[in-house]
Amino acid sequence: MIQRRSLHIDYDKKLKYLLDTCHRALPSVNDDLLRRAFAVSYEAHKQDLRASGEPYFLHPYEVALIIAREITLDDISVASALLHDVVEDTRFDLKAIREEFGDTVADIVDGATKISDIFRSHEITQAENYRKMLLSMVNDIRVILIKFADRLHNMRTLEFLPAEKQMRLAKETLDIYAPFAHRFGLAKIKWELEDLSFKYLHREDYDEIAGQLKARRREREHYIRKFVGPIERSLKANGIKYEIVGRPKHLYSIYNKMVRRNKPLDEIYDLLAVRIMLDSEENNDCFIVYGLVTEIYKPIPERFKDYISIPKKNGYQSIHTTVVGPDGRLVEIQIRTKKMHDVSERGVAAHWMYKESKTSLDQELEGWINWVREIFDQKTEDTPKELMESFKLNLYQDEIYVFTPKGDLKILPRKSTPLDFAFEIHSNIGFHCIGAKVNGRIVPLNTILRSGDQVEIITSKNQNPNPDWEQFVVTHKAKTQIRRWMRENARKRSESGREIWQKKLRRHKFHINEDDLARMLPALRFENLQSFYMGITEEKIDADELIEQLLLRAKHRPSEDDREAESPKTLFKKFVTTARDIASGISVLGSKESFMHQYAKCCNPIPGDDIVGFVTVGEGIKIHRRDCQNALSLRLAESERIVEVDWPSQDGGDFLAALHVTGKDRSSLLSDITRVISSHENTNIRSVNMDSHGDVFDGQIILYVKNTDHLEKIVEKLRKVEGVIQVERFSGHGLRRN
Repeated sequence: MIQRRSLHIDYDKKLKYLLDTCHRALPSVNDDLLRRAFAVSYEAHKQDLRASGEPYFLHPYEVALIIAREITLDDISVASALLHDVVEDTRFDLKAIREEFGDTVADIVDGATKISDIFRSHEITQAENYRKMLLSMVNDIRVILIKFADRLHNMRTLEFLPAEKQMRLAKETLDIYAPFAHRFGLAKIKWELEDLSFKYLHREDYDEIAGQLKARRREREHYIRKFVGPIERSLKANGIKYEIVGRPKHLYSIYNKMVRRNKPLDEIYDLLAVRIMLDSEENNDCFIVYGLVTEIYKPIPERFKDYISIPKKNGYQSIHTTVVGPDGRLVEIQIRTKKMHDVSERGVAAHWMYKESKTSLDQELEGWINWVREIFDQKTEDTPKELMESFKLNLYQDEIYVFTPKGDLKILPRKSTPLDFAFEIHSNIGFHCIGAKVNGRIVPLNTILRSGDQVEIITSKNQNPNPDWEQFVVTHKAKTQIRRWMRENARKRSESGREIWQKKLRRHKFHINEDDLARMLPALRFENLQSFYMGITEEKIDADELIEQLLLRAKHRPSEDDREAESPKTLFKKFVTTARDIASGISVLGSKESFMHQYAKCCNPIPGDDIVGFVTVGEGIKIHRRDCQNALSLRLAESERIVEVDWPSQDGGDFLAALHVTGKDRSSLLSDITRVISSHENTNIRSVNMDSHGDVFDGQIILYVKNTDHLEKIVEKLRKVEGVIQVERFSGHGLRRN
């Protein structure tokens, strides 16, 4: 039996007030449970003081009161709130809590303990703890609701902490807790957290706005009474039961609008705002009231928002409108039922009270925190920084409403793109997305969507994610899936490159272990073996040439005579006397003579490209684009074999180039494409390879061009062909000049 000791508080008075509060606010109360939780918390914290000098016990006590009267959960939540710091800060362990209060309370306390210190506005150091927090939330949503109450009380008493800690906690609250509370529909908690954070982060701005609002309070209240009079008479005449209240003025919201719109306080119109709450269960009554209001005052059409027909993701429902009131002043009005208001104030907690089973999430509550499940279930290799980024992405406050061609609604964060929409439908749709139509018009994948847009996704089985996609998608799901695909694809390409490397080593009867190979990689400009093997797969490095270099080095360590014989000057001279031929006009080091040469498969240069030559044994000079990864590697590894080469000053013959073209298929499309190409300077087409899948085409065109200018003009014309979405130069294996 726990013995009660003396503290500087009135034990019986505090306990009675807590029980009375619970009986007024909660549907049922287990007095014995709360008495025992109160006693344990009191005993556990009896020696501790807060920064204010008050007994520490007052903190869990106040958190429990917030749970009871402001979030309004249940008696189990209140008991857990009283105990939420016991395991972390005192001699009591989780086993003792479980034995005394049962599994439910113990699991909630355990969840609250695990997530106590993992919210940080800087990078998380223990990503696994973060996932534990998410799992705790999924198992019992009361864990995170207790954390909201805990943070709210800490913010209310922030004045007793040092200034540096005040700033850190305020920023952390504004970055994480406030938007998190919004996501759970806890509007009242969110607003107070924002205003308290604002107070410590921007004290001068806070004081100035608060002072101006206070000075004009009487004037504002007088105007609101004048404004609502005609509305009240109309509602009574139509037999509608209602309550009209002035909307609270949230300082941080006002501050944001002043900054965003670059306007003074006087010009922020929704300083004048009222809320009409109906004593009705019928949603349609809200629209009837809207009609009555707009008969009295002229509405601003573009300021009408219907969140009843299309609720926000956090369950928020209401009609918002702005009307022109007396003296031409704008007034914002919110119209909702009392149940809608309850949900808007207390969000998931309000829904919680409507459910018969409180021990697990039903289908509706799962929808509220589906994004939590997504993050937890991904089990990606995200870095802590990426994990925090994903978390913040899911706290977007602004949402847009877009539709599929069949009219299905999708709710996305503001600034979402068609690619975010594609991943929202299904990961495979996102992976193979090559284009999109918004309201019937083809648009780039990074187009910013707006509410009301109808989006149609165009896919191709030949399309794969592009690394650049991650730069413009905004949803957690899109970013995570793109990263996952890139990592898996990199692993596969690396494995393929390793197999190619091993086969070539065996063919050349040469061996080098991976440790020795890894030591060479910095000179080849590769970070690690995986990127090296990927370079082989992607033909960014010529494995045969590299092995040839290694063979030459291993064959002998040259003597002084050998070094003279194989000096760059001698090597080049030997090459010039034995390997001159053919007719491309490539010149070496300003020489007017032509030399036997080949064009590298890895980059397929054409006149106009900046090029460099590499002296090979028996194959002449191999010509690369200067920015080719293979050329960069060769320059570092075998600089003595690099020679400067130039294109001829006069136009030479035609060169092969390849284009990759994708788009929306239609009749006569191929004919239009070939006509555009052949009509430009009588360009000859060598081959066309097109695949059509439903209404999407994807293909390659090999053609003869004079130089890069010639090719670029053709690309520009092709992009203007109806149905063509993307045209890009393709440097594929085997594409070489005749």
